[in-house]
Amino acid sequence: MSIVSEYPWSILTAGYVLLALAMLAGWHAQRRGGPVGSVDVLWSFGVGGLGVALAMMGEGLLERRILLGALLAAWSLRLGLHLVHRLRHEGEDGRYRDWKQQLGPRATGVFFWFFQAQALLAAVLSLAFVPAAGHGAPLGPGDALAVALFAIAWLGETLADRQLAAFRADPGNKGKVCEVGLWRYSRHPNYFFETVHWFAYPLLALGAPHGAWAWLAPISMLLLVRFVTGVPPTEIRSLRSRGDAYRAYQRSTNALIPGPRRSSST
Repeated sequence: MSIVSEYPWSILTAGYVLLALAMLAGWHAQRRGGPVGSVDVLWSFGVGGLGVALAMMGEGLLERRILLGALLAAWSLRLGLHLVHRLRHEGEDGRYRDWKQQLGPRATGVFFWFFQAQALLAAVLSLAFVPAAGHGAPLGPGDALAVALFAIAWLGETLADRQLAAFRADPGNKGKVCEVGLWRYSRHPNYFFETVHWFAYPLLALGAPHGAWAWLAPISMLLLVRFVTGVPPTEIRSLRSRGDAYRAYQRSTNALIPGPRRSSST
């Protein structure tokens, strides 16, 4: 299978068009008072759906394609349903509320392009699944390592999300910094495990033709989460709402990779 053949471009094009239309509907809904955070739900299901379609239509080993599709479906459903639950029970993400206030009258136009950019990003990142879907070699150690890494990331992110939700649900913790469980060793363990999960797909593509494409998604997501859409805006909002308590947390706890705590006075 060649990455320049009709596959995967026909699937990616059709998937992009469908997701762009879904994003258009999501943007229209938020104009009428719906949450901007629906963009994250649509993105999660969109990437998962595109990845599963690529796995189903690939020309590689059937067992590996089934494995790829199963991992993507498990990731997409967990993240998407978690985001739906959070929207229903906690409301709009604070980052989007801040963005609305900052943009003012310009919010409508900016959000239109933001929603559409997420559709394009989903299609581009889905290219990373093509090498594994076309890999014809028998299953081997790389595939086993991919499953192990995915399981660790999936369980870690699930645990981090549940620990944070339980902390926020306690009225006595209002205004406090969450330092329980995994959050004691990383300020953003959910982002850490989400990023780790993406490195499972290059392992499925070890030795595959055009395997370098498989690194597109994990490297892009690492950079985005650490320096653009994940850690920075969350940190800014946490500093604004929790002040010195969060500054002490920053001094004592790693931003992303879990590790031993340091003295907050250093």
